Amino acid sequence: MKTFFQLLFIFCFCCFFGSCCNKLQFPQNGLTIGFYNVENLFDTIDDPHTDDKDFLPSGKNQWNTARYNHKINQLSRVIASMDSTSPPHIIGLAEIENKHVLNDLVATTELKSAAYDIVHFDSKDPRGIEVALLYQPKYFKLLTEKEMKVKMNAHSGEMRFVLYVKGIVAKEDTLHIFVNHWKSRSGGAKETEPKRIRYADFLREKADSLFRIDPNANIVICGDLNDNPTDISIVEHLKALPANRTIEAQNLYNLSFIPFSEGAGTLYYQNWDFFDQIIVSSNLLKKQAKSLCSSEITTIRHPWMLYTYKGKNRPNRTFSGGKYYGGFSDHLPVMIRLAYE
Repeated sequence: MKTFFQLLFIFCFCCFFGSCCNKLQFPQNGLTIGFYNVENLFDTIDDPHTDDKDFLPSGKNQWNTARYNHKINQLSRVIASMDSTSPPHIIGLAEIENKHVLNDLVATTELKSAAYDIVHFDSKDPRGIEVALLYQPKYFKLLTEKEMKVKMNAHSGEMRFVLYVKGIVAKEDTLHIFVNHWKSRSGGAKETEPKRIRYADFLREKADSLFRIDPNANIVICGDLNDNPTDISIVEHLKALPANRTIEAQNLYNLSFIPFSEGAGTLYYQNWDFFDQIIVSSNLLKKQAKSLCSSEITTIRHPWMLYTYKGKNRPNRTFSGGKYYGGFSDHLPVMIRLAYE
């Protein structure tokens, strides 16, 4: 009998100690959530299921091991620099080819200490570019991961994908995160606009379904939307409002609206565009005691990430016009900080 109670005590002690060790932490300076379109992060291996011929040693871009490793190190340098205390605790990525390149990215010297876990689905995108999410498990507990298919129109079999991740942070607050890469403007902004509107309608439907379950749902939509905060896909279809107005329940608010209206951007083509956006639900903007609240959006824009052309700064990218420059990306990353009031 004595042995039984000794074993019971040891079991209870281990369960208690284990639960304490696994308790989620909350960063002293707030939980950071970022997004970065990394501009064609391809490996050098031929994948017969994707159009990666340009990113092979024999391809147009002469994409060899040295260039690949340089790209990985350049991106890790940017991600590590997004905050002064730690790489982002959660970050969405766009234009990655597969999980292999993500494994290489999180293993770099600059990012290894973050001990990122990876959320990624092999969507078999014919272009070979997909989205993913990295998160630090000591700050974010993953509950659900899902690849959501978006049918572009009723008469086409074309599918695109949105990455949905649900998890909890300290104090048991649930976060719903959607990582996006909407249809590009290649072929004309107006001609391709219906496909971006389809994304917007799809996300609005998902947000409303979450609001029906929980009017105070904490929703974060991030991604390269290939539209600006003032375009109709976002204003009229996603219904993402400027964050400088009265906050009303069960709405979405675009943190990128104000900096864009003031001339800021995340990529440059003729003018600055703010395609890389973070949109949050109203509950993350209510300044209430002990509630999780979002900061304004920050564009990561270190001088060493830029180059000057015709008197104007723009992102220093890997390729442009078929020429290799060995920069970082044609996009700048963005970030918000969630903290308790």
